[in-house]
Amino acid sequence: MQSKLFVLLAMLIAAWPAQGQRAVLVDRVVAVVNREIITATELDEAVAGAQRQLRRQGTQAPDRAVLERQMLERLILDKAQLQRARDIGIRVDEVQLDRAVQRIAEDNRMTLADFRRALETDGIPFEAFRDDLRDQIMLARVREREVDDKIQVSDTEVDLFLEEVGKAAATRDEYNVAHVLVRVPDQASPEQIQAARAKADKARAEAASGADFARVAASLSDAPDAFQGGLLGWRSGERLPELFSAMLARMKPGEVSEVLRSSAGFHVLKLIDRRGAIGGVAVNQTRLRHILIRTGEAVSETEARRRLELLRERLVSGADFAELARANSDDASAARGGELDWVYPGDTVPEFERAYQELKPGEISQPVRTPFGYHLIQVLERRSADMSPERRRLQARQVLRERKSDEAFQQWLRQLRDQAYVDLRLDER
Repeated sequence: MQSKLFVLLAMLIAAWPAQGQRAVLVDRVVAVVNREIITATELDEAVAGAQRQLRRQGTQAPDRAVLERQMLERLILDKAQLQRARDIGIRVDEVQLDRAVQRIAEDNRMTLADFRRALETDGIPFEAFRDDLRDQIMLARVREREVDDKIQVSDTEVDLFLEEVGKAAATRDEYNVAHVLVRVPDQASPEQIQAARAKADKARAEAASGADFARVAASLSDAPDAFQGGLLGWRSGERLPELFSAMLARMKPGEVSEVLRSSAGFHVLKLIDRRGAIGGVAVNQTRLRHILIRTGEAVSETEARRRLELLRERLVSGADFAELARANSDDASAARGGELDWVYPGDTVPEFERAYQELKPGEISQPVRTPFGYHLIQVLERRSADMSPERRRLQARQVLRERKSDEAFQQWLRQLRDQAYVDLRLDER
């Protein structure tokens, strides 16, 4: 959030808005999804959450009727995914949920009580936030189980990918991209395909005429990032679908693509910016050391953070990092004074990598939370080194998995939506 809360909260609260008191007030049913209903109250709260997010981003909200239909479709997809999660045995117990809420509060540098007050000040009932967080955890887990865990990348695919990359120029561009996706149902009729194409044409025409792309995405996109302006962020060409990278290579910043067709539906891209990325086999490496305090039943997250803050004060005052690491770190690197081997991008979990990439050599981080606990990190030096053939193959496999996962998830969502029994009643006033 731009005001009090961390950006993750904006996504949780607005992209999947709070549904508080949904069991208390049932005015009318606006949709039936398999064995469950969506009420007007749920839809009103979803629309209000989307409007809050768009205001924070400075994006003009679409007309109420447009936003209602966008949010109703999102609620239908969420219902179908959550039903599938429960059907295959995915659960989030109270202990797991409590820990997740505590981590989010600490990420925002708040006590749990302060965090609760901040939510309620923003009009988000605390129990409603917990319910939504539980849903988001389940949505992430069902994607992992149903899509990500089933992705396979063959050695032949890796060989072909490396051959293709090897033919590319030494400098390859990266793209900052926003997009609109208009889904096409599985086994769609010609009329449905025509309607989807017309919707995509409308998005393209509005964007090309200078309309705010974030508003176009909020009005017309079926993608999960529609209310974040359709932003994909910075991606190298190799990490984008070939359909996208081929189009973007011919575009200039600020331009809007023609309508593209994929197995998921129709796409419209906007190239926000591009930059050169050094290719070849050279890659930046970082030598660093850290102190880890693991969290669990014996050590709370608050206590771990407090201990590291005290250690950081001593380090800034001149204490020896290696000695403090040996005496305090819960990591296997403690015997080496907390020092890790040279690390490549992708070697560590994202939270850890983001933190050390922002540090200058010699600088000591604030406490950094990862799934392992809390860390203090110090960068010792950086270098550019050639990537070994084994590491190049590993990186290629990861890129191909990401590319396949995005495409497979959209396909899975489309099939799930088509297989669900959906009775729309929004127009029954």
